[in-house]
Amino acid sequence: MKYYNDSENFKGKRMIARAKDVNTSWAYRKDENFKKESLVLLDNVQFIYELALAQLELHSLEINFQVTNGLREFKLLNSVKLDELIKRSAYFKMVDGKYTNYFRIIQKNNTRSVNQYLTHWIYPYKGKFHPQMIRALLNIIGLKEGDTVLDPFIGSGTTAVESQLLGINCIGIDISPLCVLQSKVKTESVEVINEINKIKESILNKSKPSLFNQENKSFLEFINDISNEKVRNFYKMAYLVAVSDNARRGRDFGQSFYKNLDLMIRSVSDFRDIVQELKLKLGKVTIETGDSKNLPIKNESVDGIITSPPYSIALDYVSNDAHALKVLGLELSNIREKFIGVRGRGPERINLYNQDMEKSYDEMYRVLKPQKFAVIVIGNATYMGEEVKTVEFTINYCQKIGFKLIKSIDKIIFGLYNVMQKENILIFQKI
Repeated sequence: MKYYNDSENFKGKRMIARAKDVNTSWAYRKDENFKKESLVLLDNVQFIYELALAQLELHSLEINFQVTNGLREFKLLNSVKLDELIKRSAYFKMVDGKYTNYFRIIQKNNTRSVNQYLTHWIYPYKGKFHPQMIRALLNIIGLKEGDTVLDPFIGSGTTAVESQLLGINCIGIDISPLCVLQSKVKTESVEVINEINKIKESILNKSKPSLFNQENKSFLEFINDISNEKVRNFYKMAYLVAVSDNARRGRDFGQSFYKNLDLMIRSVSDFRDIVQELKLKLGKVTIETGDSKNLPIKNESVDGIITSPPYSIALDYVSNDAHALKVLGLELSNIREKFIGVRGRGPERINLYNQDMEKSYDEMYRVLKPQKFAVIVIGNATYMGEEVKTVEFTINYCQKIGFKLIKSIDKIIFGLYNVMQKENILIFQKI
C-alpha cells in the first residue's frame, strides 16, 4: 500500500502531464524472436524486488534455471511444469518460445497504466497493490486451483481479481462498504456483462435530465431500482467514479459518467474475452463487509493469506473517500469508529492502531491452516513527524503468536508523491 502526500506543485503537475503522454505500448510489444529453452522477463520488470519474486516463483514451480543476458533472461535447465509456468507466472513474457497467459492478459488494458488492465483500474483507490506482485505471491506460497486465499483488508480488490484469474477461491473482507462494492464490481460484473449492455441505453435515456445535476437524486434512485444486484452494483460504481472525478478533479459529472461507463463496459468485456480465449476456470470470489478483528471464518479453513493492513495512522481513509461514502448513505462519524487507525490523537492513535492490528493478526493466525503461509505487505509510516516502526511491530507480534518469518523482501515504492520510501513483503508460515 502507498501513502501519497496531497500537496502538489507546478513542476510536479508538469511531470505528471508528461508522464501521461508517454506511450506504454513498450510493455506489451511482442517479440518475434522466439527463444527455445529460455525464460524472458516482461519489459516492465525493473526493480530488484521484482527479480527476487520472479526467482521465488520459479522455485515454487520447481523450475531449475540460470540467469543470463544482464538479468533479463533465464536459461531453462529442466523442462518440468513448463505448461504450468506458462499459465501461472507473473513476471515472464515468454517461456520456451511461448507467450505466457499473463502477457496475454495484460494486453487487455484500456488505461495508460501497465498495472491497470482488465477491471483493476475501476475507482481511484490510494495504496493499491501491484497486481503482478499479487499473482507472483499466490504462486510463491503454493496456492493451487481450488484453494482459498483470504485478504482481510481487501481494499480495491486486487487480491480477489488475481486469485480469480488463477482459479483460486478468494474471501475478501473489508470494513468499508465502498471497498466491498468496488471489489464486487471488479470480480462479479463479468458474469452479467450481457445484462449490463442490455440496459445501458435505457438507463442513459431515462436519466439524462438528472445526470448533469448531481444534487438531483433521481438518477441514483433509478440505479437502485435495478433488480439484479450485480448489474445494480456496476452502475452504482460508475456513478461513484463520476462523483470521484467531480470531487477530486473538478470534472463535469455527466461527461465523466458517460466516459467511464463506456470504459468500464469495455474493461469487463475484455475480462470476459480473455477468460474465453485462455479457457480460464475462474476462482470463486466472496466479498463481505466485516471486521478483520472478528473474521466470520472457521478455524484453520483458509489455504493462504495475502494482505496489506491500512496505513490509516498516516492516511485518513474516511476523509479521503468521504464524497463516495456519503453517496452510499453512510454517516462518517459512525463509520470512523469502525476503521482501524483513524481513532484517537497523538500517541493514543498509534496505541489504538497497534491494539487493533494485534487482534487482526490473532484472527489471521486462527483461520489459517497449519503449515500454510500468510503474506503481509507493510511499511513504516510517518505520523506527527515521527517514523512509526510498523514493520518491526508486525514481525515481533506475529512471531509471538506462533508465525515463523520465512522471508522479508524490501519493496521500493516509486512515485512522485510517496512519502514512504519502501515497504516490506513479509512471508510468514503458521508452524
